[in-house]
Amino acid sequence: MTAEITPSRLMSPNEASFATTMSKTLLAKMAKEGAFPPPLLIGVKRIAYVRAEVEGWIETRIAARTAH
Repeated sequence: MTAEITPSRLMSPNEASFATTMSKTLLAKMAKEGAFPPPLLIGVKRIAYVRAEVEGWIETRIAARTAH
C-alpha cells in the first residue's frame, strides 16, 4: 500500500513567492491593495496563503493572457 502525498491546503510566503515568481514583499503589498489573495494569520507572527486561492489567482492571470 502506497501513501499518497497531498499538498497542504496552505502555502508559506516562500512557497507563494516561488509559485508566482514575485517577492514576498511584493505579494504582501499586492494583498494589502486587494490585488492578491490575503494571507491568513495562523499563529503569532506567522502567516500562510490558501493554496487554492493562490493557484486560482495564477490561473486567472494565465487565462487573461490567452484571451487576448
